[in-house]
Amino acid sequence: MLIAQITDLHIRANRHLAYGRVDTATALEQAVAHVLALDPAPDVILVTGDIGDLGVADEYGLVAEILAPLSRPYYIIPGNHDRRGALHRAFPHAIPALHDGFLQYAVRDHPLHLIALDTLDEGYGHGTLCAKRLAWLDRELACYPDQPTLIFMHHPPMNSGIAHMDALKLLPAAQQGLAAVLAQHRSVVGILCGHLHRSLQCVWHGVPVYVAPSVAHQVVADFREKAPAAFVMEPPAILLHFWSPDTPEQGLLTHINYIGAYAGPYPFFDANGKILG
Repeated sequence: MLIAQITDLHIRANRHLAYGRVDTATALEQAVAHVLALDPAPDVILVTGDIGDLGVADEYGLVAEILAPLSRPYYIIPGNHDRRGALHRAFPHAIPALHDGFLQYAVRDHPLHLIALDTLDEGYGHGTLCAKRLAWLDRELACYPDQPTLIFMHHPPMNSGIAHMDALKLLPAAQQGLAAVLAQHRSVVGILCGHLHRSLQCVWHGVPVYVAPSVAHQVVADFREKAPAAFVMEPPAILLHFWSPDTPEQGLLTHINYIGAYAGPYPFFDANGKILG
């Protein structure tokens, strides 16, 4: 099974530039063309949040147009820039179920049991998981205890070392709740996330976590304690995840897959589009 993961699209309505600088619509078009050119083609495409930049219908309409050429099924979860109502109305086929009003669901048509988890706390940058969402996850895992399972959600549960992004990760109570659920189930082979705009991997409470870079702009890898929030036009990329039921001991094999050719240098800029260096 081959999974293509794309994340953090940040599309603005009418093809407006994100932060007054990033042509995210063209970036997504290039990502779609890149996925279409993959050979072999992925079995499924997972879009791990921040579909729009403001979470309005016109943004999602443009995303739907750009994603239309995809011939493989794709599934979407919300990020902190999204709004549930408008997102679900635009993509009912890519968000096939609701549970207690949350955009989370399971897909059982593949060797891996795919679970979409909604970490959105509308109006805030951080992520959360309330008791209802965690209880649903626990029930879903309990129903299929022997099937290898892959969870995909927007907010990473761990620190990245980038202070301003770590302030916006999954809240501590949600981390504790998720860890408690995972401790009860041994079928989860990995967790896929977005949000960081960088590629990052670690093992968290015994489960591998894979964070994909953005298909548009990246967060500057600045590990100083009080580093300012800044973006950089490093190469956009997707993650490709391989899973084989014949070699389950290998777990997921994950490759970072860059989109097209991209020439530096890469200027840093802030959320207002101001060049920082």
